[in-house]
Amino acid sequence: MTEKHISEDNNIKVQSMFDGIAFRYDFLNRFFSFGIDKIWRAKAVNELRAFMPEKVLDVATGTADMAIALQKKLNNAHITGVDISEKMLAIGKQKVKKKGLEQHIKLEYGNSEALPFDQQSFDAVTVAFGVRNFENLKNGLDEMYRVLKTGGKVIIIELSIPQQLVAQYIFKLYFFRILPYMGRFLSKHAYAYSYLPHSVQSFPYGAKFKEKMESCGFSEVGYKSLTFGIAHLYKGNK
Repeated sequence: MTEKHISEDNNIKVQSMFDGIAFRYDFLNRFFSFGIDKIWRAKAVNELRAFMPEKVLDVATGTADMAIALQKKLNNAHITGVDISEKMLAIGKQKVKKKGLEQHIKLEYGNSEALPFDQQSFDAVTVAFGVRNFENLKNGLDEMYRVLKTGGKVIIIELSIPQQLVAQYIFKLYFFRILPYMGRFLSKHAYAYSYLPHSVQSFPYGAKFKEKMESCGFSEVGYKSLTFGIAHLYKGNK
């Protein structure tokens, strides 16, 4: 089997997984994060407020939480969200319509590693909890760099494993023991909430991810830990 076919198979598996949990995704996000994910998104959006981009791409937008948060704080910015899960997008579109934001937010199907946009199309690119799902991390970062305008900014939030020993112990107990069991019970999906902790464990967070961003051309890359290191916020420029 070729590398391309392996990548396509994994993308189909991830797409199927998110389609399968789409109907409970928002509830489970709030439930398992105790609502902290909303605070993390707000911090990410605040990184762009002084820059005030006019066109923003939200990669792996899911049910559009990040796209909606961006629009609320960036006033007249036009937000485009892309995702490979049609069912997640359908829920996102319902939320956008309910909030009357259809003129400001456009959601469409798109592979994060082959974005359907011309180069230098956006003033800013964001990803909230999606980069660890890229089959090829470099390809995904390269695509984000390609569609970003010169002088533009990228903001990424991603989960990570805390380094402080007490926080790490509590996190691993919750994330690897409790969450998969409860996730399977509440979502009725056997795979999704076993995949989640393993995807976090294998992700090169912190300084390692900063290096990967820099290797793809991003400059002035910085990062900071959030909530005892449960997540990190990364930023960079083109």
